[in-house]
Amino acid sequence: MQQRRSPQQIATLAERLEQEAKNLRRQARGTPAGVWRDDLLRKARQAETASASIVGRSPSLQQPRGKNIFETCEAASTPLGVTQTR
Repeated sequence: MQQRRSPQQIATLAERLEQEAKNLRRQARGTPAGVWRDDLLRKARQAETASASIVGRSPSLQQPRGKNIFETCEAASTPLGVTQTR
């Protein structure tokens, strides 16, 4: 049985969404004011929001796993040179 080959994506999803938003905004510029233009601008905003949420989930932007968020916050709010005892 033959296996289906999935296409290789050249650009990331975030990059494709950003490009789609640019294309929609460019298309909206040439469209007279009205419902059609509003729809294009709405779709552009949705693509930008989706792109930003994907970038926000990037592993480089997330807190390291295994650390307690409260311990991290306490350590950050402690004045320099002061140690906390528990």
